[in-house]
Amino acid sequence: MTRRLSLLLCSLCLSSVAMADQGRLLATGGASSLDGPAGGGINPWAVLAGYGEQGEWGATAFGTHVDLPDYNLDVVGLAASYDNRVEVSYAHQRFDLGSLVHKFGLPQDSLGQDIFGVKVRLFGDLIYDQLPQVSLGLEYKHDNNFEIPRLVGAQRDADVEGYLAASRLFLGGAFGYDLLLNGNLRYSRANELGVLGFGGDRRDTRSLLKEASAAVLFNPRWAVGVEYKEKPDNLSFAGESDWADVFVGWFPNKHVAVVLAYARLGEIATLDNQNGTYLSIQGSY
Repeated sequence: MTRRLSLLLCSLCLSSVAMADQGRLLATGGASSLDGPAGGGINPWAVLAGYGEQGEWGATAFGTHVDLPDYNLDVVGLAASYDNRVEVSYAHQRFDLGSLVHKFGLPQDSLGQDIFGVKVRLFGDLIYDQLPQVSLGLEYKHDNNFEIPRLVGAQRDADVEGYLAASRLFLGGAFGYDLLLNGNLRYSRANELGVLGFGGDRRDTRSLLKEASAAVLFNPRWAVGVEYKEKPDNLSFAGESDWADVFVGWFPNKHVAVVLAYARLGEIATLDNQNGTYLSIQGSY
């Protein structure tokens, strides 16, 4: 995990991507979500990766670790945007099955998937337009290990899902502090983001799922916020809880972002009370 993150960050630093030091405001590129696109922690936002403005490139690389009582989730990825109009992203997720391996005598100790995404800003602007910034995203997800998801009822090892995101930054909107609001509609049948496959014995159709985020920027470098993510419930062997988190974001400059969160993920694969810490480090240009 550490080696992969170091390589990604070094690759960013050596690239010739244009920097936008006088462009978009600090923190308006967001952080990196678990699936790879720019946004919060568990949800993407309508913002695009990096700080590139019109005619400029922006890019990010990140590493995330989620530490739960019975599981761990590690994610590494990168994203690039151009013209503050289109973003492409990639993320690799590794889900450590922890105590579940011994409880059920599973044939492998982890699950993984690769996620390729594209996001396009349709209209509006985060700050300066009368309309909020609205973006449309598509993600292709593919499981690396499908034996366990198939055993628990998943119907396929790969799928495409889409989401529509709207973001707005209200300057001075929260008792004089800047307020960012974001809402998504996601069309998906992914089980636990997709690491447990797609579709199930209970339901094999996509669901329209709601996601929301809110953050208060106490100054240009610090943000505190909350997120909510609705989940489908496709598998009969276990329930799938909606997710939520409370996070603190630190943006010391336009090249570094650190997000620390307390995540309430509920029941995952028969084990309840999977609530723990989330740490993500991102490098940006």
